[in-house]
Order: sequence, then structure tokens, then C-alpha cells
Amino acid sequence: MIRIRSLSLALLLACGASAAHADDLMQTYQIARTADPTLAGAEATMMATNENVDQARSALLPTIGGSVGFTRTHSGDNSTSFVNLPTPADPNAEVEVDGFTRTNYTRTIGAQLNQNILDISKWTALKSSKYTAQAGQATYDAAQQTLMVNVATAYFGVLTALDTLKFAEANEKALASQLEQAQQRFDVGLAAITDVNNAKAQHDQAVASVINAKNAVDQAREVVRQITNKDPGEFKRLREELPLDHPTPDDPAAWVDVALKQNPILHSAALQLDAANANINTARAGHLPTITGQVSYSRAPVWGDTRYGGLPGDLHNSSDPKWGSTIGLTLNVPLFTGGFTQSRVRQAIYNRDFAQDQYELSRRQIEAATRNNYRSVIAGASAVEATRAAVVSAQSSLDASRAGYEVGTLTIVDVLLAQQTLLQSQSSYSAARHSFVLSRLLLKQAAGVVEVKDLEAINALLE
Repeated sequence: MIRIRSLSLALLLACGASAAHADDLMQTYQIARTADPTLAGAEATMMATNENVDQARSALLPTIGGSVGFTRTHSGDNSTSFVNLPTPADPNAEVEVDGFTRTNYTRTIGAQLNQNILDISKWTALKSSKYTAQAGQATYDAAQQTLMVNVATAYFGVLTALDTLKFAEANEKALASQLEQAQQRFDVGLAAITDVNNAKAQHDQAVASVINAKNAVDQAREVVRQITNKDPGEFKRLREELPLDHPTPDDPAAWVDVALKQNPILHSAALQLDAANANINTARAGHLPTITGQVSYSRAPVWGDTRYGGLPGDLHNSSDPKWGSTIGLTLNVPLFTGGFTQSRVRQAIYNRDFAQDQYELSRRQIEAATRNNYRSVIAGASAVEATRAAVVSAQSSLDASRAGYEVGTLTIVDVLLAQQTLLQSQSSYSAARHSFVLSRLLLKQAAGVVEVKDLEAINALLE
């Protein structure tokens, strides 16, 4: 199994050092997990997509419906006619009438069951909906992994900004002291006014850097606020000693193989391609015959009154038929649809081609991201070592420059340049450490195997 080498020793050391008042990475993630609208939207989209499976399956299941109807019919005729009015003496007696008006009422009660018996398009549509639902699940998994990385990136963005501010403030204080010293030396005639001017220019620049660094901290904290919808508190810092292990296994090809198998974004693209192929079969099924079965059960009693011209009163009539049932099969053979089915087939093929291109694009991007992040981990370890050594060297250089300035072998410019070099080295070292930790997480994200326990391992490195 692909994994970053265990940090068990570092975790044990870090667990003992914690600041109860400060937020750590896991606290920030847990808040973001429930507050991030992007992840919530991805979950809602996944749930909505899952409903397509039930909807597609419903087309294969019977449909049952009931109906109740009521109809009033009124008619009449002004012509003379004969109406049979039987009597006990003459059952065939007829009476001449001058027209009639008739009002009838009909109440219809029934139920009907319809069942698709043969319709290939319904089966292929169900298959496509299942692929799409699985793709939605993979997309949601990718959103979860993205949230982990986004939280870690925002968190370490704040730490980097805080370190930059700390170094900028230290630099400003050092330059303020240097300016004061230059002024004192000038006052007693041991230095030229140019030393004072150079020191003041550097100090003014340092003051501006502190202002910019404070603004950068506010912006970085705003990113965290955007994810968590909560004002961030104090953040725990990254411990000084970091494990600089290489990825295990130490082979980029192995990581690429895992990414091609487990990256959820690529998995989603592959499932979308499968769904597009199923949609082609659905469109082609429009050329095939379908068979539908129907079963109905109904009853329609009728009653009413008829008034004949010339006869007193109304004649009542009614009928109350029994329940009746109908069973049938319908065969539908599509012969010509105006080119609609052919157009749907062509459209489905174009959509399949697009899905195939998207899959290929995702595959290339994921391969490149995996290799790049692997190289970032390797280079990041070296960068941490190099920048740490640069800080030591810069501090030694500054100490030597100050000593040389005191004895007059170096100028104030040499001291100021050494101070600036130290600030740059400290900032680079801080950024390298944070970048190295993030690059390990990004490598796992590219491979599709980043988990909460990876955040927990990083969290244990905070103090």
C-alpha cells in the first residue's frame, strides 16, 4: 500500500506539547467539515444524482392508477315521435309525443395497471443512471479530499504569514537598534551621516514590511474564516524538528499507478464515460419495438330523467352494469420519427466522445500532478535542509558584519545587507517547512488516498 513513511516518533513527541488556548489543524478541519458550503453542495448534488436510479427503475415497474368520473348529459328533440308506454292491458301501447328533453348522469369508477414488458431503452437508461450515481459518489469523495487539502493549505498559509510577520518585526527592531547605534556613532564623530541615512532608509522599509506582513496575516486568516464561517483564534505552530522522510515507496511510477486506480476524480470521469456509452444504447433502442401490457377494471352506472312533450311528469331511467375487466397487450413498432431517433443517436455519440476526451484530460492532469507532487516532496526535503543551513550562515554573517562595523573594517551597508539576508533566509526556511508538509498531503491527494488520519499526523507536528 502506498503511504508516507510513518511519523510515529514525531507524533509521540508532539502529543506532549500542546497549547490548550490555540486552534490546531484538526479543530479547524472539524469546523470546516460541517460549515463548508462547497462540500455541502457536493453532498446535495450526490444525493440528487442518486435519485436518478430510482426514477429510471420506476420505468420498469408497473404503474397503477385509479379514476373517478362524473358526467352530466342534456339533450332534446322537438320532432313528433311515438314512445312505447306499456300498460297492463296493452304491453305494446305507443303514445304520440311532441319532442322530449333528457338528462342523464354517468359515474365512472375504475383502476388500471400498465407494465412495460419489452423496452430495451428503459434497461439501458437504468444502467446509465447507476453509472452516473457512482460518478456522483466519486465526485463527492474528491470534494472531501479537496476540503482536507484546502483546510491544511489555509492553515499553513496563516502560519507562513505569521512567521513572515514575526521575522519582519524582529528585523524592524534590529534595524531600529542599528539606526540608533549609527546615530550615536555619528553624534560622537565615529560615523558619517550616510550611515545614518542608510540605516534610516532600511528601517523605514522594514516598517513598511511589517505593515504589509500584518495585512498578509489578516488575508490568510480570512481564507480560514471563509472555509469555517468562524473567526479563527490563535494557531498552533509547526514544531522545529520535522521528519524529512521520502515517500514510500520511493518510486513515482508506483504513485502514478495508485492514482490511476484510486483517484476519485479520474474514477468519476471513467464512470461518466460508461454512462455515455449506455446512453448511446438507449438512443439506438428508439429503433426497436416495445410491448406494453394493460389491465383495467371499471364500472359505469348511468341514470337520468326524460320529459316528453304532451305527457305529464318525467320518466326515470337507470342502468347499473357490473364491474368489467380488460386485459391487453400493445405492440409499438417505430417506423418513422422524422429523424428524431437518428439525431439522438448522433448526439449520444458526440457526448460519449466528449466524455472520453474529459477522461483522457483528467488522466493526463492526474499523472502530471502525481509526478510533480512526488518531486516536490523530494525537493522539499532538500529545500528545508538548505534553507535551515542558510539561516545559520546568515546569522553568522550578520554577527561578523556587526563586529566588523564596530571595529571599522566594514560599513553600515554591509551590516544592513547581512540583516536583509537573514530576514530572507528565515522567511524562506519557514515557507520551505510549510511547503514540505503540504507537498506530502498533495501527493496523497493526487494518488486519491488522502485520509483524515493524514491530517491527524500533521496535526501531531504542531505545538
